[in-house]
Amino acid sequence: MTWRGPTYRMVDRERIDGAWCHIWRRYRADSEYYLDDLIVFADGAITCGERTDLAGLEKMLATGRLAVTNPETPTLPDEPSKWASRHGEPLTPEGFLLEVTDRIEALNERPTAGQRCWDAIRRFQQEPAESTRALLRAAYLAVPSYLRIYVLGDMDLQDRPLRILLTNIGEAVDGDGPVATAEMHQDVLDYFSHGNQGVQSEQERRAIQHADDPSGPGRPALILHETVYPRGWPEQPGLFMLRNDFPAQIVFAGESYASVLHGYWALSAADGSDRSRIRDAASGREAHDLGGQATHRSDWPNVRLAVMAELLRAKFTQHPELAQVLVSTGDARISYTGLSDSPFWRDIPDARGRNWMGRLLELTRSELVAQQLLRPEEPRCCGSKAAASRLG
Repeated sequence: MTWRGPTYRMVDRERIDGAWCHIWRRYRADSEYYLDDLIVFADGAITCGERTDLAGLEKMLATGRLAVTNPETPTLPDEPSKWASRHGEPLTPEGFLLEVTDRIEALNERPTAGQRCWDAIRRFQQEPAESTRALLRAAYLAVPSYLRIYVLGDMDLQDRPLRILLTNIGEAVDGDGPVATAEMHQDVLDYFSHGNQGVQSEQERRAIQHADDPSGPGRPALILHETVYPRGWPEQPGLFMLRNDFPAQIVFAGESYASVLHGYWALSAADGSDRSRIRDAASGREAHDLGGQATHRSDWPNVRLAVMAELLRAKFTQHPELAQVLVSTGDARISYTGLSDSPFWRDIPDARGRNWMGRLLELTRSELVAQQLLRPEEPRCCGSKAAASRLG
């Protein structure tokens, strides 16, 4: 089964996360099967045409109302040798129920059967005794049978090392494989030990390469909504000061603009008269509309990010009170939403929204913080006149 997500439902204003997969369903015993969505939620609720739970799902599978594979697909012949087979065991209702249980555990951020199997492997490594081997066998068998070949993440050996280790010395592995020996058991322990060393080495390498990663979770994402104030901006607009249409006079490339939107769309225009009309527009929204109608510079797609970055630097370096608002957002991710800006600039909950405005605001914020750490005599990085002259 291929699980997809995220999805969720709301219960008493609480979000209950879920995941879903396809399953075969029919209404009556004499009707045909069709493909439907089965949704599993963190609280154990399951929906597939109706609300149920694990016990209900088990009954629906047992009575044939649901099927984990297309019943019209011919059954594959048995593998001639289990040891030599490269395929997992067939998907069964029993195995699917185990996987659904696993999915509920994962949605609750609890260990899955595969993770518990790895915990049992590490315990056996530390204490190789019959009691810990029995625990390992139970953990391995708790993994859905058709997923066991993936539990070690080794596509060459698959789960063979575990099958060897769980076979008693003197018995044939899988009934038709090699006879297990003490040397083979030791080879498996060496295999796991070598894997541990590889994991530790990779963790040490990542610790060096990712040394500048944040040490803990940052602030929750900050959403900058697009808002209309028909009677003018309030006395305390708060975070709306960060939006491009907020009236903050800036000087850039020798010209004065009433807002970032005025500057951006004026600089996009190829014709000088269009630039003047956009610059003198009564509001940022009007500047946006005029700029969208004007013919743009031929190089605009290549320079617009740099122009916007410099306009933001000008805005926040020329208005310290606005810079203070931006810096106060800390390390929060900034989601710049709205309807007027294109998906290139704003954040949309799909692949089209690139949120470049949010990212540039975060960059400007970082530069402002860095400025505060510079000594007064050191050069400043933001609001560079040289940069402005190159981009104007």
